[in-house]
Amino acid sequence: MRSDVLYLILGWTLIALAIPLVLCGIITCMLDSIELALRAFALPSLISFSVGLIMLSFGTRTNTSERLRDREAFAGVALVWPIAVFIGALPYWLGGMFNGPFMIDPSIMDIGRGAINSWFESMSGFTTTGATVIAPNMSPNCIPGVTEDCINSQAKGLLLWRSLTQWFGGMGIIMLGMMLLSRVIGGGMALARAELTGPSLSRLRPKLKQTAIALWTLYIVLTCIEFLLLWSATPMDWFDAVNHSLTTLPTGGFSTHDASIGYFDSIAVETIVIAFMFIGGINFTLLWFIKEGEIKKAFGDEEFRYYLIYILVATLAIAAALIGSGTGIGTSLRHSLFHVVSIGTSSGFVTTNYRDYSNGGDWPLVTHLIIFVLMIVGASAGSTAGGLKLLRVTLAFKVAMRELVKIAQPRKIDQIRMNGEVVEGNQIGLIVGMLIVWVGLFGLSSIILAIFMPDNTFESVITVVASSLGNTGPALGEYGPHDTWASMNSGALLITSILMWFGRLELLTAVILIHPHTWRKEEKVQSDRSAIALYRRLMEDDDKD
Repeated sequence: MRSDVLYLILGWTLIALAIPLVLCGIITCMLDSIELALRAFALPSLISFSVGLIMLSFGTRTNTSERLRDREAFAGVALVWPIAVFIGALPYWLGGMFNGPFMIDPSIMDIGRGAINSWFESMSGFTTTGATVIAPNMSPNCIPGVTEDCINSQAKGLLLWRSLTQWFGGMGIIMLGMMLLSRVIGGGMALARAELTGPSLSRLRPKLKQTAIALWTLYIVLTCIEFLLLWSATPMDWFDAVNHSLTTLPTGGFSTHDASIGYFDSIAVETIVIAFMFIGGINFTLLWFIKEGEIKKAFGDEEFRYYLIYILVATLAIAAALIGSGTGIGTSLRHSLFHVVSIGTSSGFVTTNYRDYSNGGDWPLVTHLIIFVLMIVGASAGSTAGGLKLLRVTLAFKVAMRELVKIAQPRKIDQIRMNGEVVEGNQIGLIVGMLIVWVGLFGLSSIILAIFMPDNTFESVITVVASSLGNTGPALGEYGPHDTWASMNSGALLITSILMWFGRLELLTAVILIHPHTWRKEEKVQSDRSAIALYRRLMEDDDKD
């Protein structure tokens, strides 16, 4: 492992992260107070910039940018996230969203739990999961039994930072670095492969930096369009419109109210949010084709057609179940479409409580099963959505069908195709490997989480794991759409935050990071190669003799 390359990636990322921290500090001065801005954002900004500068100054070489390999790219991308999460957690902890060192007479236990809550909220933000632990029993800004809307009671500057973490996490911190720092860091394609694991990266421009600029331009423009629509055509004020536009397109789901989108009870709000959640679940390459007028090319994409069918079938199935349970047709279609798009794209916004039908709720059990499948599958590859992705699930299904056909027709040669093109064996192997890792991790995590959550139901445990790995947010059981995750103990919060990290990196990048071979010393690797080369030369000499 070339440590100087890691320092280069991490150093520039930390310096870049200081920019939005300073911006939020300035906005906090205007919306809240100078004292809060200094307390919440001054120290994190200083730490981020200083540590990044030290890494670049003392940890790199003059030729470091030329030494980047896939190994360092994958390790660097995997390490960027927890470091960014740590820095991003400091404003919550220091700013008083959770119990921190600046509270009056805090206990060690309260400060410790406040640090874990801040870490969880930051991880949920950057990974665009959207689960939250902001609750009256956890936030000193809320009074249990008195405060009706705990999230909205938080400082506006902290809520804006919370939304910004999802906006930056949606497109990816590394994709931003590719746009801004590609000349300095170099090795853009290696970083992109690590950031977008799987067959989801398409170049829209001859150079990768131009591709990153094109994607980020599209991302920014769509965010601005949503803001203008929410602000001008709905009951939202400008602050709510800003925050929800920052968390919709990245399919994040953080809201400024406890009741999420249901707080507004507005068809106009729901329609706009549905549209942009749906857009967030589309491969951004296809969005670029549509923007360039190549509509036939976009709608001819096989995965996009499956995406439309997938959303339509799930919507109709849930609507039918709701109508069968006595809910009106209009209400059934309205709630069904919103939540299918929200959960299917891993956004996690909600308008009503679908959690507990057995205790008087209006959502039958079959709808819970459909929602569970939506959590696992997710939306399109190359989108901001989480989950396994439709492309991978589709290809895995085609592989399974091919093997079944071979049983009846052993001599038949049937190649796997997507959009008419043959899918290479190494891509199929990567997809199958990822699915196997996902199933194994899901099973192991469920067992571990059950140990830490002995009083919770089976439904609660497995859907929390699925929600964390799929970066969805709301789960089922005791952690449904109107419940925070604040009732979890510290161990469970740490475990689920790690699962969010695995899910955001789509498993394989994180697995590469923890694999021992990744961290083998460069000298050892070189000596092994030298020994092999010497052995081959000796064998060649023996053959000549």
